[in-house]
Amino acid sequence: MNTDYDVIVVGARCAGSPTAMLLARRGHRVLVVDRATFPSDTLSTHVITPAGVAALDRWGLLAEVRATGCPAMHTWSFDFGPLTLRGTPPPVDGHSATYAPRRLVLDQLLVGAARAAGAEVREGVNVDDVLVDDGRVIGVRVAGQTITARVVVGADGRNSHVARAVGAVIAHEKPRLQYSYFTYFEDLPVDGFEVFIRPHRGFAAAPTNDGRTMVVAGWRHADAADYKADVEDNYLATFESAPGFADRVRGARRVAPFLGGSIPGFVRTPYGPGWVLVGDAACTKDPITAQGMSNAFVDADLVAAALDGHLRGELDLDSSMAAWLADKETRMPLYEFTAELASLEPPPPEMQALLGAAAGSQPAMDGFAGVVAGTVSPAEYFSPAHVGAILGAPVG
Repeated sequence: MNTDYDVIVVGARCAGSPTAMLLARRGHRVLVVDRATFPSDTLSTHVITPAGVAALDRWGLLAEVRATGCPAMHTWSFDFGPLTLRGTPPPVDGHSATYAPRRLVLDQLLVGAARAAGAEVREGVNVDDVLVDDGRVIGVRVAGQTITARVVVGADGRNSHVARAVGAVIAHEKPRLQYSYFTYFEDLPVDGFEVFIRPHRGFAAAPTNDGRTMVVAGWRHADAADYKADVEDNYLATFESAPGFADRVRGARRVAPFLGGSIPGFVRTPYGPGWVLVGDAACTKDPITAQGMSNAFVDADLVAAALDGHLRGELDLDSSMAAWLADKETRMPLYEFTAELASLEPPPPEMQALLGAAAGSQPAMDGFAGVVAGTVSPAEYFSPAHVGAILGAPVG
């Protein structure tokens, strides 16, 4: 089939630009379109977990992220009030550090990498329509122009135009569980990635570019109307449940407006005739475990490899997607764990006992950090055998 491109990627942020870059590096003709122009900001947790860091290193981009001045975080701490778990996630390909770059910085870097690889990137354009012929996606219409491709990749986020156009089926839905606001402070010291979990509330802080610290505070969704009634006062009052952190915030200076919102969780059918979804378009989790950006990077790696085989005529689409589908299945326990954590309900007694025992064991704390960071499966960590081992460990 004669087409304008091998692949059209709709969306140029954390899922789209890496997918385009990797396909272009393999010699495919790739077009990327995005209604945004870059650099530009977007709602985001910022955090790139070890799996995402490992991907950046494989792609040759980690040094560029470090060069932006974004500091590495080597520990995750989880302050539950009565106890704190502090650990380092088990590594992925030798990487256990975490980074939280501004999206103004990171997305521009990724778009530049896609261009440098040979992909054509068109910014500031809307996709008016997804073109379908005899049940197969064959291209898009942009600004009145029909552009064809062998495959269209939807990397356009949770409200994906591509997903709606192809009727991608939604499964494993989760309601909106928490409502969060974030902003940036100067002169706010943090020690790694700090997470605070309280009944019906949660907040976290991470260092980012330009000496700033991103701080996000979430309330359970049932309390969203109360939160929004006075965002600044309620946001700051949330920290009073951790007096030491509240004192640090009082000594800092807020340097940006509040941004916030709430999102449901879901998993969509990820591909079909002539189309593929990556990143949040394929699966959206509550941001409380900060998995969105790293999952987008992992998707990009797997989808680019799969499409390469398909575009070269070596495999049909179903066969080429097998490895990616298997990987998505391994992520489902984390999807469920994320929803449980995002409910912001107090831990049940058995969980409290487990956390108390874990606080006396560095390997158990590292493992818990790995669960939230996505380097340890919740199914493995919370298995009866592993829980029994933690509960039997000496405390103190």
